[in-house]
Amino acid sequence: MDLILALDAGTSGVRTVAFDTRARVLDTSYRELTQHFPEPGWVEHDAAEIADLAVATLREVATRALEAGHHVVAVGITNQRETTVAFDRETGHLAHKAIVWQDRRTASLCDRLEQSGHGPQVRATTGLVLDSYFSATKMNWLLEHGALDHAVAPSLATIDTWLLWWLSGGTDGGVFLTEPSNASRTLLMDLDTLDWSSSMAALFDVPLDMLADIRPSTTNFATISPDVVPELGGVAITGVLGDQQAALFGQACFSPGIVKATYGTGAFILANAGDSSPGVFDGLVTTVAWDLGAFGPATYAVEGSAFVAGAAVQWLRDELGFISAANELEALAQSALDSGGVHFVPAFTGLGSPFWRSDARGAITGLSRGAGRAQIARALVEALAYQVRSMTDAFRDGGIELRELRADGGAASMDLLLQLQATNSRLEVLRSASLEATARGAATVAGLEIGVWHSLEQLGELWEAERRFSPEDPVLADVGYKSWLLACERA
Repeated sequence: MDLILALDAGTSGVRTVAFDTRARVLDTSYRELTQHFPEPGWVEHDAAEIADLAVATLREVATRALEAGHHVVAVGITNQRETTVAFDRETGHLAHKAIVWQDRRTASLCDRLEQSGHGPQVRATTGLVLDSYFSATKMNWLLEHGALDHAVAPSLATIDTWLLWWLSGGTDGGVFLTEPSNASRTLLMDLDTLDWSSSMAALFDVPLDMLADIRPSTTNFATISPDVVPELGGVAITGVLGDQQAALFGQACFSPGIVKATYGTGAFILANAGDSSPGVFDGLVTTVAWDLGAFGPATYAVEGSAFVAGAAVQWLRDELGFISAANELEALAQSALDSGGVHFVPAFTGLGSPFWRSDARGAITGLSRGAGRAQIARALVEALAYQVRSMTDAFRDGGIELRELRADGGAASMDLLLQLQATNSRLEVLRSASLEATARGAATVAGLEIGVWHSLEQLGELWEAERRFSPEDPVLADVGYKSWLLACERA
């Protein structure tokens, strides 16, 4: 049968997922990505390792597909978005480790620009806020620290561009392209024109000739080089989306007001906002959801971002030894009737939407002799729901009507979390039949470009919910949420 492969280069790891023409998962390969923390608040990845893991997972899935007699017709890419790579396109030399979206080293630059009065211009042009989360200040830091001083063809890129260039041949003819869902996360793209903004480039001192050209999200970007991935040589990469926009697409949120929550390394809430830029909303950002080119006008989204969700589960596992595997968290949390007054604020890299406090740090409050592993685990699960509630409340405060919340990502497998979410956010929460919504979005947008699917309506009919969670009496949830907000103030 015909297969579409999705390459999902996330923050915690890289996976390749094979989908059939019913958008069902047939095979997957995953490799965990090394996290580098050179200083407090700094987070880095090795872009060469990302490329190596991409090739390894693609080859593994492609080999099994070919052995089974299947035919790979296209590849889609989805990726962690704001993470920034500096490299030389002429030599392939990586000038510095990639600076990850969670990294806070440029917070002081953002503060200076805000104090100088540039915030309103940035908001109006890009839909974003002045925060070190986004790419432009990372690019500025790399240039200020001489990362590309000796490069022949100095290049600054997000992970989609890096992988497109690498997979299409790198120094031997690799393409240097991006698309609007990723470009809109840099602080350098004009939301109205869907092109680079010369005024933003000047503000952040980022030369436009170091950036990739922007193409629609559905585009025949390149063919995979047989020298890089022999099993896929000549197969076209026909769709690219940033990971959270890919999850919105994969969850078939094609109508305004449908919102998705992805509980991954962080927690990200996106609501489809239609085909005209909706302006900006307090505590939230406006971004491009996708540009389908010939299939219709660009679609916009309003987004809330919590920087840490699953990463806190990893912390309990790897640093504190509370659990030996992430899937043990729910059982431990459910072994406590409640959190015993404990609150967990997972602000390891600051607080995102709607607080935007880069100076916040993680905290566990309300500890007593009666608090143990179970209470702290439950407090973390509650915190994941509270973080998302703070964002859905901000949507409502901005006048955005939410119809239902579609959940995906690793932590969405927890019934406890999704029931807490439904009650806290006063929304029906639907867990996707496939938690691989991000990869599904990359695969389906790639398949749309080559005619595997012909319309968004057809793709919408393929989406299925595995379970629905309805709101319960919110009284206790409201009390807990108010106490959690006080813990956030202390953080």
